[in-house]
Amino acid sequence: MKKFSLLATLAFVALVSCSPSTKILGSWASPEKKAGGYDDVVIIGISESVISRQTFEDQIQSVLTQDGIKASNSSVIIPPGTKPSPEEKEKFAQALRDQGHDAVLTVALLDQTQESRYVPGTTTYSPMMYGGYYRSYWGYYNYYSPMMYDPGYYTTDKNYFLEANLYDVETEQLVWSAQSETTNPANLEAFARTFAMVISDQMIKDGVIVKK
Repeated sequence: MKKFSLLATLAFVALVSCSPSTKILGSWASPEKKAGGYDDVVIIGISESVISRQTFEDQIQSVLTQDGIKASNSSVIIPPGTKPSPEEKEKFAQALRDQGHDAVLTVALLDQTQESRYVPGTTTYSPMMYGGYYRSYWGYYNYYSPMMYDPGYYTTDKNYFLEANLYDVETEQLVWSAQSETTNPANLEAFARTFAMVISDQMIKDGVIVKK
C-alpha cells in the first residue's frame, strides 16, 4: 500500500509538471485601436533561435486562423537572419501595406526563472483503525500500522515570462499589449500552443480581434 500510494503521488506530480500552465499577468488596449478589430495579422517571434521563432509563429497562426483571423508568419516578409536597419524597416512596412495586413503581433521572452518549493508529505489512514482496537494486541497493532506516510520532496518550477504587442500597420503605433507567465512547459510545441490559445482569447476579450 505504501509503495502504491507513493507511486500514485509521484505519477500525479509528474503529470501536473508536464502540463504547461499559462496565465495572463496583465493586458492593455489603446482607445485608438481599429474599430471592429484587426483581421489580417502578421506574427513576429523575436528570438535568437530560428526553431523557437518558427514554432511560436506557427502555433499562433494556427490558433488565430481557427478563430477566423487571417494570420501570416513573418518569414514570408522577413527572412531569417535579416538585420534590422532603416532600409529593411521601410521595405517591411511597405510590404505590409502592399499585402493588405492591418496589424503586426510581436512575441518576445522577457525573463525566465527557476523556483524551488517543498511539496509536503501525506499520511493515509486505514478504515481498520476505527473501533475495538484495545480488545487484543493484534487489534492495537492494526490501529497504528495502517498509517502510511509518503515523504515530502523538493521540486523546481520553471517560469517563463512573455510579452505580446500588437501594432497598427497604418499608424505603426502600439494598440495592445499583454504579459504572460508559463510554468513548467513540457516542450516547446506545448508551450507555444498553450501561449497561443491564451493570447488569442485575451485579444478577443480586449476587442482587438473579433472571433468569426
